[in-house]
Amino acid sequence: MFRLDTAPQSFQPPPVMPHSVEESLNILTAGTAKVISEKELKEKLELGRPLRIKLGVDPTAPDIHLGHTVAIEKLRQFQELGHQAVLLIGDFTATVGDPTGRSAARPPLTRDEVLANAETYTTQAFKILDPDKTEVVFNGEWFRSMTYEQVLKLNSRVTMQQMLQREDFKSRIDKGQEVRLHEVQYPIMQGWDSVELKADVEIGGTDQLFNILVGRDFQKEEGQPQQVVILMPLLEGLDGVKKMSKSAHNYVGVSDEAHEMFGKIMSISDELMDRYYSLLLGTNRDVSLHPMEAKKQLAADITTRYHSEQDAAAARITWEARFSNRDTAAGAVELELKALPADLNLLTLVSFTFSEAFDMKKSNGELRKQFITTGAVQLNGTKLSDPMADITPALGDILRLSKKQSVKFI
Repeated sequence: MFRLDTAPQSFQPPPVMPHSVEESLNILTAGTAKVISEKELKEKLELGRPLRIKLGVDPTAPDIHLGHTVAIEKLRQFQELGHQAVLLIGDFTATVGDPTGRSAARPPLTRDEVLANAETYTTQAFKILDPDKTEVVFNGEWFRSMTYEQVLKLNSRVTMQQMLQREDFKSRIDKGQEVRLHEVQYPIMQGWDSVELKADVEIGGTDQLFNILVGRDFQKEEGQPQQVVILMPLLEGLDGVKKMSKSAHNYVGVSDEAHEMFGKIMSISDELMDRYYSLLLGTNRDVSLHPMEAKKQLAADITTRYHSEQDAAAARITWEARFSNRDTAAGAVELELKALPADLNLLTLVSFTFSEAFDMKKSNGELRKQFITTGAVQLNGTKLSDPMADITPALGDILRLSKKQSVKFI
């Protein structure tokens, strides 16, 4: 059931699918980083009823990337086993901002911004989840009705010492950086969400352990059974080093065009390929295939999931034409000539192209060192190495920035 209203509605859960407890346990713990605890999860599965599985998301941006889908995929597995998927939209907590892993407070969002993001976020999440079997809830339902007295009573359940055990808070304080009081509220609010939802299980990334444990404590104090904690690994981005994020420019967006999605997946290392198979598809690669063919299969499977088989097949043809056959024009991103600034030199053109065509911000030093002086930049097949040379692209010109990135001027 998908609902965007704020009034509670009854939900009739689907029947649990005929899997043994052991089979379900093996499926649900596969690919996880940590489960607290498998014994508790087994005991809950033995109850023989659909469990309420919570995944909380703060729609701080309109789009999600493959890193976000790791937890959503685990929620889907619970859903397919007949359990109740509860997608909690933090329309209230998003206005505060999760401080996890942050070196500074997040910029505040208005509720209108959060609700607009929530619309696109859920649309993309439903490419993985069954919307007819997903309960979508907004935590503003309970937080916006709380009195200040109730907030104070909730705060009294935790100590400042507990909050300051968080590594991100401790690190910022040690560096003389500010920690705002509203940020300290975040784990308390996330924990109370679990009480309101009567969650049996909460899914999150490994960086969410502290917040989810607060929920367990609150549930115990309220006389509720404590939720099982399932932590999923954080997915490395295309660089294979940093966590996938837009700020690191190493992400694959769920809403990326099919050819762009396919091409990005093909850029990952062979070492990262197995991890993507496991975390994004819940499968293992066919070791009988050549690594290149296995990577093409991975890219095709992921592209199919978010687009279609036809789109994935067309993206593969485009990629192979571009890289296997060295056809630079095939798959080039189109960029309008009229969008180009006046009085361009090579450096400003390459900088503008990376930003506009690929949403990548690069410093002038990085552009010189890694792209221009190495001969990677070519215009219609001719290498360009003088960053200050004047340049005026013409209609139909192909500017090659790297082996994987080209634009066609239209």
